[in-house]
Amino acid sequence: MKILVANLGSTSLKWRLFDFANGAERLLHKGGFERVANHSQAIEDCLAQLKTAGAIATENDLAAVGFKAVLAKGVNGCVRLDEAAVQAMEAFNAIAPAHNPPYIAGIRLFAKRVPNVPLVALFETAFYQWITDAATRYGVPAAWHEAGVRRWGFHGASHKFIAERSAELLGREDVAARARNLYVDGGATPVREPALRVISCHLGGSSSIAGIRNGVAIGNSLGMSPQSGLPHNNRVGDLDAMAVPFMMRTQGLSLDEAERQLCKDGGLKGVSGVSNDIRDIQTAAEQGNTAAQAAIDFFVHEVRRWIGAYLAELNGADALVFTAGIGENRGEIRAAICSQLDQLGIAIDAAKNCSTRGQEAVISAPDSRVKVMVIPTNEELVVAREVKRFLENPRTWQRTTLNG
Repeated sequence: MKILVANLGSTSLKWRLFDFANGAERLLHKGGFERVANHSQAIEDCLAQLKTAGAIATENDLAAVGFKAVLAKGVNGCVRLDEAAVQAMEAFNAIAPAHNPPYIAGIRLFAKRVPNVPLVALFETAFYQWITDAATRYGVPAAWHEAGVRRWGFHGASHKFIAERSAELLGREDVAARARNLYVDGGATPVREPALRVISCHLGGSSSIAGIRNGVAIGNSLGMSPQSGLPHNNRVGDLDAMAVPFMMRTQGLSLDEAERQLCKDGGLKGVSGVSNDIRDIQTAAEQGNTAAQAAIDFFVHEVRRWIGAYLAELNGADALVFTAGIGENRGEIRAAICSQLDQLGIAIDAAKNCSTRGQEAVISAPDSRVKVMVIPTNEELVVAREVKRFLENPRTWQRTTLNG
């Protein structure tokens, strides 16, 4: 069974092709295009590369095309992308304006190009189906909550991978099995005591932190939209609700312009005034740019704040995991985040931390009560596994209907 996982951006297309033949799990091909002006041509070129590489002979060799979709109104889990599901995504375009529209456009193009191949989405909200009602709430009127103003949580594929892999590395196969089977049995796989408590830090162009108990998420720093939580590369992150009407009234901003600035000119870019790329910001900070240093300090502060929240919710932690572009590669950021947390049982080995870049490693000091780990994420593999499971038996796949 060959499953193509397509990752769509407004000007990009990235893909990985997995083969699950004979019980194996192999990555056959990966690639991508940046600065895409014509997604239809990009899809055509993607399929051509797969054929040239010998990964497929024709499009019909694909069992499915899987998508790491963000969210949809009234739909969650792993679903066949029929017209109703795509329209449900369109209904929440305003919540995820940078994500849903390019995904929808790409899905429609794939449907036209490979009409005989099933298109299946694993929604990023799926990992948070079992969090408590209290963890979903904002202090808004009930009608707002019912309309969809609530904490959804995102980066579900990444945090689910960390839930599985961290449990394996910590010798807790029982918890790893629960995490693997979560979307089928809803967390019914039994685990032994004590509980395994993991704080997963997905730090990159878009960042979030998840608390995970025994392979199941208890919450995520991202809330109603991918705009929330930690500061992102150019998206604002958490913001007081009155800031938007205040700026509209005092600065004469239209709603569209306020939204544009929050989505395009906020986050690390907005604070630093330099770039939306942490590498450029760090270079500028090293050269004495105080605004760039302020952006780094702000990012570290917010990561520590959310780690603290989940330390409280989990009553401590057994592992603190760093993943994604910043988390996997920026030792200096990891060191700043973990600085002076020894009273909470978190201490890193400076040499191990500095030498770890883009590879799996334990970077905590020998006397650290909490294992501090770097684990490269694999969101596409999670999507492919769940798409395979869905194709094999759609009725076994647990999913809920989102409010709204």
